[in-house]
Amino acid sequence: MSATVLVVDDSATTRSLVASFLAGWEDIEVIEASSGFEALRVLPSRAVDVIVSDINMPDINGLELISFVRANPIYRHIPVVIISTESSAGDRKRGLELGAVDYVVKPFDAETLRGAVGVALARRRREAGP
Repeated sequence: MSATVLVVDDSATTRSLVASFLAGWEDIEVIEASSGFEALRVLPSRAVDVIVSDINMPDINGLELISFVRANPIYRHIPVVIISTESSAGDRKRGLELGAVDYVVKPFDAETLRGAVGVALARRRREAGP
């Protein structure tokens, strides 16, 4: 079963890294957005299974993006994985409280990212049902 992952980060390098880590794994298509605002423009036009988002971005940050996704009945089922340089327990707690399913600290490796996205995909598939 193929899946679409929306990667939201203002760093083109990070977006490319995430895409390369997910390439050829689990039949995943990666869509990129350079900001939270751009992600909000993508969501109505594409079916997305998982969102991987940075926190610190211009315009709409990752936490605001999660809040929007969780508040919107059309998108609230989409699991969100946070990737961030913010590594304090408070940052992690806040992201998870807002509704992220995982919080991955930068720098990360392919195995860590794939593990987080794999858990998010499994959750999405369970909630979607047969």
